Amino acid sequence: MTVTLQDVAAVAGVSMKTVSNVVRQYQHVSPSTRAKVQQAIDQLGYAPHSGARRLATGRTGMVAFALPAIETPYFAEMAALMSTEVDGFDYRLLIEQTAGGGVDEEREVLRGREQGLIDGLVFQPTFLSASDIEELRGRTPLVLLGEIPPPPTVDHVMVDNRAAARTATLHLLQSGRTRVAFLGHHQSLSHVTTTLRLDGFREALAEFGAARSDDLLIPMTRFGAFAAEAAVADAVKAGLEFDGLICFDDLSAIGAMKALARSGRIVPDDVAVVGWDDIFMTQFTAPALTTIRPDKATLVQTAFSFLRDRMGGERGEGRHALVGFDLVVRGSTAT
Repeated sequence: MTVTLQDVAAVAGVSMKTVSNVVRQYQHVSPSTRAKVQQAIDQLGYAPHSGARRLATGRTGMVAFALPAIETPYFAEMAALMSTEVDGFDYRLLIEQTAGGGVDEEREVLRGREQGLIDGLVFQPTFLSASDIEELRGRTPLVLLGEIPPPPTVDHVMVDNRAAARTATLHLLQSGRTRVAFLGHHQSLSHVTTTLRLDGFREALAEFGAARSDDLLIPMTRFGAFAAEAAVADAVKAGLEFDGLICFDDLSAIGAMKALARSGRIVPDDVAVVGWDDIFMTQFTAPALTTIRPDKATLVQTAFSFLRDRMGGERGEGRHALVGFDLVVRGSTAT
């Protein structure tokens, strides 16, 4: 049975207007009346309906987090962190997944299919351009994550992928690796994240004076552990020689290590492997995986802080924040 505002008013012995004032946290309510209404709310288990809350306050108390693929461990961890973050400010979180629909699905997110249900949106697009975002965005406050350049009016939070890839590659070169390959490059999968990581990889090679060859760019037909396993197996079968491997993400690194083991190559003695994201399972691979660890907690906190400002009326130019990263050295590169 749904408990209504009228039910609370009857139990508290006050008018519905008074109950509404308490729910809206209207300041001109006496402490004794507020306490009486709150006791009735607790007794009945009353929770304001989002539609009613919007009529009363202009807000629903809900924000959306749109991600490419919730089944990917990195994005699952991000969603969990965001859920905890918004809960701390008495918001509820709506998770949206865009992977299945590609660019059309991302356009629908910005066109406001949740119009009227949410107060704000944190969104990590993969396919949209800055002009797409500027054209499609509605009135709902918006903060972007990821590497796609934002329009000048939109807040944006990201990790410095170029610097992180450079750090990971230099780690391998400085440990004595001479032929370092990059796993995850393919023309059909090209997007800003891959480009930035490949740029950092090449910068490190140039800085160190190491060999650079397009043969050391191992293509993948799609992302994920299975695709990475197949790509590395094909590269080994084709006779590609490499003693270090920078992987697009941790799942790719896990697939790569499986392919290397099947080919008789020992990690890290024969090939040192670096992943990306520091998902929880990297500690349990054999050997444990060296990986780039983005500061996911700060990324989420910064994004939601920006969003709260926008929901509160901030109208300034878009802000851009870079969050930090660490290289977590584990057994897959230690010799």
